[in-house]
Amino acid sequence: MEEKEREEILARIQLTEQALQNLLLQKQSFQLELLETENALSEVKSTKGDVFKIVGPVLVKAKKEDLIPELEKKKEILEIRIKSIEKQEQEMKEKLTKEREEALKKLK
Repeated sequence: MEEKEREEILARIQLTEQALQNLLLQKQSFQLELLETENALSEVKSTKGDVFKIVGPVLVKAKKEDLIPELEKKKEILEIRIKSIEKQEQEMKEKLTKEREEALKKLK
């Protein structure tokens, strides 16, 4: 096997690993946002007084009955995004495994 071919195989594996790492960072970000949304939803549901939401740099008074569906919708969207990323993650891990196996066969 030529040196150039080895370099191409290793570069392809590296690119896939970097894409997987980026995907995992994105998933982690969405998971954190989901946790914050779930906590906010819990607090809004349990509060007896006024509720507020952040709009840009400003804190604005909001109606509890409007805010709950808004937070539930946001939670639903985040859960869908996380599931989508998890599917992509699985596919990418499988691709990476195949690439590594092929590389090992060719490098022997």
